[in-house]
Amino acid sequence: MSRPVKRSLTLQGHRTSVSLEDEFWHAFRDIAAERGQPLNALAAEIDESRDLDTGLASAIRLFVLRHYRDPA
Repeated sequence: MSRPVKRSLTLQGHRTSVSLEDEFWHAFRDIAAERGQPLNALAAEIDESRDLDTGLASAIRLFVLRHYRDPA
């Protein structure tokens, strides 16, 4: 697994960054494409639904894990 890399996203008109490993970043992008969603829109959806005690990068990792672990 690779080391986390800081990447930029825009949420509600504000730039923010998350540190994700390449594997999680590519899976996150693939899921957004699969859903026909812009990456920032999917990030905003995850951001809005996460617990405030959970960082955005962790919430994205958990989203990716659940997507592949529990296919609908």
